[in-house]
Amino acid sequence: MKVTKRQAREIQSLKRLRDEEIDLTDIRPLTNWNNAVIGKFYRPIKKSLTIRLDADVLAWLRGQGKGYQTRINAMLREAMGRLAPSPNQVRTTAKRPR
Repeated sequence: MKVTKRQAREIQSLKRLRDEEIDLTDIRPLTNWNNAVIGKFYRPIKKSLTIRLDADVLAWLRGQGKGYQTRINAMLREAMGRLAPSPNQVRTTAKRPR
């Protein structure tokens, strides 16, 4: 579907708005998330890597059935949520020594 010139101008003006300037009063709040689908539109980029795990840990993961790498990813993501810094903490990145 082609965007008209009028629609293009409107899109550009909306892009210039800050989040707090957007009027959301005509949108009803979503209170029931029972039918929500996680990851339907968001697919994080996957990176390949080599990791060394203890043999018993790997055996346990593989013993759970197919998809052990997906389970590892889910476990790490869950840990990220638990270990995420509080909003009051400032994140800094240290430079590697030369």
